[in-house]
Order: sequence, then structure tokens, then C-alpha cells
Amino acid sequence: MGEKLPHKRLKNKLAGKQGETEVPLPGGQRLDAANKDTAFEVENSGNPDLIKLALQRLNKSKKRKKVLAVPQKDFDKGIEVMKKINFSGTIRNLGGTKKKHIRKKTKSS
Repeated sequence: MGEKLPHKRLKNKLAGKQGETEVPLPGGQRLDAANKDTAFEVENSGNPDLIKLALQRLNKSKKRKKVLAVPQKDFDKGIEVMKKINFSGTIRNLGGTKKKHIRKKTKSS
């Protein structure tokens, strides 16, 4: 199934002039967009399982910064999934007006 035009436009916008879209990852997967030091994944569905898969693709990336873009209505759901799997990165809404950095929880002895 092909991607919808708004998804494609957002990937191009996130990648910027110097970045690229559909970046190959190990295992035959592809990252939505990446530029010099940032990896981007866009997840429109709001399904926690699909958000988790998008985060796993981001984790495979060797980029320094990792950004997950979700619709505003799924922003809290995305934060919840990131905390649940102990993922360190940034979550933002599709418009880019709201973002939050989530840090990994470290084990205290």
C-alpha cells in the first residue's frame, strides 16, 4: 500500500534540504527521514503497537538525535509508549508546535 500525500510531504519537510527520505536500515527496514544528525519517524495511526515499531526503527538508526512525530491527539499515548520501553528521544506533534524530550530511566543501586 502506498503512502498518502500528507505523510510524504511531512517526511520531506522533516528531512530538509540536506536530508533524505526512506533511509535504509539493517534488516531491510527503512527510516522515514534523516538528515546530518537526526533520524525521524512519522506515525499517524495512534496504535501503541505501531508506535513501538516506529521507535524500534529509530533505535536502529545510528543518528545522534531521534524524533518521533505523531498527531496531537496521540501525543500523550506516544509519551507513554516511549517511557514504557525506556526510549530516549524527542516526540513532537505533526505541526511542530509542541515537542517533549523523553530521557531513559537509569537504574539506581
